Amino acid sequence: MYSMKSPRLAAMLAALLLAGASGAAAAAVKGKKPAGLERYGVAVYSDLCLQKDSGEIGGQRVTLHRFAEADSVIYEFTAGALSWPIVASDVNLDAATGAFDFTITGADSEERTIAGKFSRDGQTLTLEGDYCGGNVRMPMKLSRVRDFGRALKTCTPCPVVPEAPAEAEPAEPAPAAPLQESAPAPSAA
Repeated sequence: MYSMKSPRLAAMLAALLLAGASGAAAAAVKGKKPAGLERYGVAVYSDLCLQKDSGEIGGQRVTLHRFAEADSVIYEFTAGALSWPIVASDVNLDAATGAFDFTITGADSEERTIAGKFSRDGQTLTLEGDYCGGNVRMPMKLSRVRDFGRALKTCTPCPVVPEAPAEAEPAEPAPAAPLQESAPAPSAA
């Protein structure tokens, strides 16, 4: 029989309890999701929406597959109807800065590089370029999809571009005033 009065046994028991508590704390920290973009797994970013007038789908979707060997991307966009998924080539992702680009080949066999940047928390992907073009910029901001069963939201229309004022014809320059000679200063007599 062991007695709790033994200081050696009490010290061993305390050490075991401390080790168990620190192990549980480490497991709790290990189970937390890391902030930002995960190194492995699948993440889907989308700005797909429904056009208010026609009811057609608009926007694009980027599915990022992160593997130990390399990252891969499946890209989808709309041009009246949702495109067939395009498997991208030459995928580059800088985890330190969030810079991201990939190359797709269109139906016309023309290669196009799409570039963007992930937010620090990994919840959004902003692609370079804009939806609206012209004088009003509207970024292509894709949110990370967590609920794949939610209904699509209504598309945000492009802002109305203010009409540029008609250019007035430049007025004829006014004739230069002739130089006047300065009158001599009156002399004091």
